[in-house]
Amino acid sequence: MGFRCGIVGLPNVGKSTLFNALTETQAAQAANYPFCTIEPNVGQVSVPDERLEQIASIAGSAKVVPTQLAFVDIAGLVKGASQGEGLGNQFLGNIREVDAIVHVLRCFEDDDIQHVANKVDPLTDAEVVETELMLSDLESLEKRVPNAEKRATAGDKEAKLIASVLGQALALLREGKPARLTEPKDEEEARVFAQAQLLTAKPVLYVCNVGEEDAATGNDLSAMVFEKAEREGAQAVVVSAAIESEIVAMDPEDRAEYLAELGLEESGLSRVIKAGYKLLGLNTFFTAGPKEARAWTFPEGAKAPQAAGEIHTDFEKGFIRAETIAYDDFVALKGESGAREAGKLRQEGKEYLVQDGDVMMFKFNV
Repeated sequence: MGFRCGIVGLPNVGKSTLFNALTETQAAQAANYPFCTIEPNVGQVSVPDERLEQIASIAGSAKVVPTQLAFVDIAGLVKGASQGEGLGNQFLGNIREVDAIVHVLRCFEDDDIQHVANKVDPLTDAEVVETELMLSDLESLEKRVPNAEKRATAGDKEAKLIASVLGQALALLREGKPARLTEPKDEEEARVFAQAQLLTAKPVLYVCNVGEEDAATGNDLSAMVFEKAEREGAQAVVVSAAIESEIVAMDPEDRAEYLAELGLEESGLSRVIKAGYKLLGLNTFFTAGPKEARAWTFPEGAKAPQAAGEIHTDFEKGFIRAETIAYDDFVALKGESGAREAGKLRQEGKEYLVQDGDVMMFKFNV
């Protein structure tokens, strides 16, 4: 399981430049005019994880397979998009298909790059996009909730549940608040809420696109965005799309030295991925052997059979047990045999909550 992040923002904030850098491609055309991106570009990205390299080295794996995630570069939204302005509702539909929204905000001054509103104000930019998403959800629920209420009065239990849950979301939207603040009481309500696919229900990661000189520390504009994210329970990171573009063009061995010169410990890609994982509550477990070492993404709180299902549905259906070694033990004891001798290889059953970094081998029978 990876995750699919939709990159959104106003035109000319650096979305396509960031997408190209993150995916190490030139798949997204970058140009200094609005609506450069028309059809959404999709790029698969390998998730960097130093633990995987360490595990592969210890296990003597011939192949290293990182987990993957997808970035979707969606065209710039403008005021009135929910009513078809700019390039219209088709892009709102693209957002509906992603797991999380990566909202790129311009936090740099540059007279050579046109801003759609002729001023740099990331909070106002964020409000424009958020308003369009809320208006789209509002229009949808103002039709669906009354229909559900009508069916509920006729004794339809599912409709009653829908009316209750989506009614809460509708009330929030009417107050100018995103639907993600809805609080389902149980799994059934959570199911109904998820099935609604509301745009403002999706978690948000704000990416502050700053100039090269502010890449390490951010600036006053990015500080305002971080305050906004904290108020909302969202995540925020500082990235310089210009620097990321330069890194892509370098030999891999030169990248670390270049980042260090700029006062950066890791690339923007790594920061975006880590923030995205935290936002979505995602963790990683590993499998390792002579043929390959592989990283797998799983949702926090998953039990061993669910994690096994990330590899293959048969693993989950026929789950017997999971031979499990904590990452630190795997490294300290030089692999599976050392962990087994030291009593650090555990036999975990169906109720085991998988931990981030676990090295696992599943026993199953179909």
